[in-house]
Amino acid sequence: MARAKSVKTRYLIIGNSAGGIGAAEAIREVDGDGDVIIISDEVYPVYSRPLISKYLSGERDVNGMLFRPSDFYERNDINLISGKKVSDIGLADKTAGCESGERIEWQKLLIATGGAPIVPPLDGLDKKGVFNFITLDDAKAIDEYLGNATSAVVIGGGLIGISAAEALTKRGIAVTVVEMKDRILNTILDEQASAIAAEAVEKAGVRIIADHVVAEMRGKELVTGVT
Repeated sequence: MARAKSVKTRYLIIGNSAGGIGAAEAIREVDGDGDVIIISDEVYPVYSRPLISKYLSGERDVNGMLFRPSDFYERNDINLISGKKVSDIGLADKTAGCESGERIEWQKLLIATGGAPIVPPLDGLDKKGVFNFITLDDAKAIDEYLGNATSAVVIGGGLIGISAAEALTKRGIAVTVVEMKDRILNTILDEQASAIAAEAVEKAGVRIIADHVVAEMRGKELVTGVT
């Protein structure tokens, strides 16, 4: 059996978004020579996550979403390993293993993978037409699906949910937002500001159902509605 490919580096950063990029820049301010590897399960250079809504609405392409210039990695002598997912970390021997079989030996490690979407345990999540809205690939998947859709339900009236609702509305989709709390954007706005935001969202044609949760996704293989 062939041995897994092994790479050595002084600094290993897992995650290629704002946190990882900021750390890499800070490292380069104090260490211009140490090897830096950034590994990401996405295949893109660093892009602005909030701008995925602009991609979905058709207002930005991928180049218009980049968080740093396309030559950022080359100019900072950073080795970007994209499209690879880290599956395990060995703290004793200071190694990280990828699902593809490679192992990376590191001296310093930063895990900057960000959060994962909270998906409630709903019946029907496996149906076609159910999406998250966190990454560029999520936005691309929704974009490809819109030819089959005239209406959409957004579960969650936080910043991500409202951004998704705005993008879908601009694409001509009839949107309903279902929010479990009594108002949208409740974690970042007070009641008065939340009411102003809700009025603007509803004027744009979005229906808001607050104080409710989605119980299930309806439909057979394809989602056709929610309860």
